[in-house]
Amino acid sequence: MKRLLLVFLSLLTNLLLNAQVYLPAQNNEKTNRPEVTKNLNINQDPRLDKMLGWHIENNRIRNKIEGFRVEVFFSSDFDAREKSIRKKKEFLSDYPDYAVHIKYISPNFRVRVGDFRTKNEALKLYREIKNNFPVAFIVADEIDFPLEKPIQYE
Repeated sequence: MKRLLLVFLSLLTNLLLNAQVYLPAQNNEKTNRPEVTKNLNINQDPRLDKMLGWHIENNRIRNKIEGFRVEVFFSSDFDAREKSIRKKKEFLSDYPDYAVHIKYISPNFRVRVGDFRTKNEALKLYREIKNNFPVAFIVADEIDFPLEKPIQYE
């Protein structure tokens, strides 16, 4: 019984291996197609060019994108502006590599730090500064276009 099973399995294996033999390609319609010409004419509605020009012009004027910042200070006191300037100087003395922005959104002065495209990038800074700035938190904001840093492999 075992021999019969062994013979059957070896025949089945042999058939399966022979089924994978590569056959040369035959002439079919895919190989007989003409080559693409170098001249290509596109007929499109002229309004598409107008819309594309409008889109490019609007995005050229707009120099901000949606992103995230870390807010390290906010106040509506009578001397909030002076406090926010002091907080900005304090932050820059500890972390000079980050951009610091003072915003007035009535009735508060706010000090926001960084220009991050993703919340994860902002979270890295937040974790770094949370001991020195315990009231810090991450906010969605319009940011300046951040400069991409080259990837460094260690």
